[in-house]
Amino acid sequence: MTSTATRAEVCVTACAQAWRGDGEILASPMGTVPTLGARLARATFAPDLVLTDGLALIVDGDIPLGTPAEDLTVEGWLPYRAVLDLLANGRRHVMMGPAQIDVYGNANISCVGDWARPKRQLLGARGAPGNTVNHATSYWVPRHSRRVLTAHVDVVCGVGNDRAAALPGPAARFHDLRRVITNLCVLDFETSDGRMRLVSVHPGVTVAEVVEATGFDLAAPKGSGQVLPGVDVPVTAGPTPEELRLIREVLDPRSLRDREVPG
Repeated sequence: MTSTATRAEVCVTACAQAWRGDGEILASPMGTVPTLGARLARATFAPDLVLTDGLALIVDGDIPLGTPAEDLTVEGWLPYRAVLDLLANGRRHVMMGPAQIDVYGNANISCVGDWARPKRQLLGARGAPGNTVNHATSYWVPRHSRRVLTAHVDVVCGVGNDRAAALPGPAARFHDLRRVITNLCVLDFETSDGRMRLVSVHPGVTVAEVVEATGFDLAAPKGSGQVLPGVDVPVTAGPTPEELRLIREVLDPRSLRDREVPG
């Protein structure tokens, strides 16, 4: 087994880190790479994470992607109403995939184009408003581009930091945007005004490539200035040998991760 991690494997590891320190909460990953990230986190540094089969069963163990239901180790039942209870009590950390996201983390999963006559109809707002005002929310972008990381979202589904700050009273007291992981880099919102910040670039990616693929100015890893080519930005940490073994031999032996993030 080669020890050199692929881009997909770096992304899986970066997604796993989003759940570090969360404790006993429901992890709700959406997509192949986030699902592998959550399972890797529980298999290594976050053993208390609660994971489901994607439907209503709480499952235990290191589960390969695509495991048949009859082969799962089931710990319990989590019907939809119970998920809503966890959501309302902040005991959940979801990683969603936005069609569009702006510099403050306002996210669109509903439609692209004018609301009255959209160019593309998507999922609808679904649970995004409740997720973002009630518990931790992260995002996964498998194809980093200006069409996704955009200056203006056509519909606000997930509430960004600027809108949360404008809500009255305690309405946004549980609002918690954590991280945005893309196929190029890791970003967060740890700035004084809640703007998106470049944390690290994946191995083989330059800051210039990230800047070119982003439709707004990113804050630098330290401070709040614009990121420009030449700024010193850390490289995203890859998986350890044990994490790489878990990804390749246990969690995703069919390499489904490479379909979402080609090498």
